[in-house]
Amino acid sequence: MTDPVRTVLAHSPDLMVVRFAFDAGDRGAPHSHPHVQSTYVQSGRYRFTVDGRDFQVGPGDAFIIPSGAEHGCECLEGGVLIDSFTPRRDDFL
Repeated sequence: MTDPVRTVLAHSPDLMVVRFAFDAGDRGAPHSHPHVQSTYVQSGRYRFTVDGRDFQVGPGDAFIIPSGAEHGCECLEGGVLIDSFTPRRDDFL
């Protein structure tokens, strides 16, 4: 198990788009941040937990994670997530 590979695709002060490549078994550790996050599943299958609610997503699915919500995921089948953050996550630069 490793951490997903993060690639910043585009950013401005108000918005950031990031690609995360996961292998099966990779995890995004539970965390929260002040940014609103939109996640689009380009490929793979994932189990997410957002504020204590568990759900699975696959290719073509998308959802919003509110500001301050604790969230994390487990990759069930390797793939790619495209996340957008508003405002930009300066900690990723």
